[in-house]
Amino acid sequence: MAAEAGRRDDVSIASLGHAYATSGKKGEAQKLLDELKTRSKQRYVSPYLIAFPYIGLGDREQALAWLEKGYESHDQWMIWLRSDPKLDSLRSDSRFTELLRRVGFPP
Repeated sequence: MAAEAGRRDDVSIASLGHAYATSGKKGEAQKLLDELKTRSKQRYVSPYLIAFPYIGLGDREQALAWLEKGYESHDQWMIWLRSDPKLDSLRSDSRFTELLRRVGFPP
């Protein structure tokens, strides 16, 4: 994977963290999540991307909290909120539906 091959951009780390978590490699997913959060203390890291490993880990509360931070910071990644398949497990949550509405997506 790209993050393992030395290309350590945020998108690759977040996507790999999600993939590890959904495949049962929770320890590896947590390490990548920790890396993203450490980076976010030094520079801007998209909260939308930080939500990915949380989604894979099944931590709906943290995933929604980070997506909310994405909304509050006007994160450009929020344009994918309605169509990104990584977010499918959140779609039945009324908080996610409300977030979609606030972002400006029609019901």
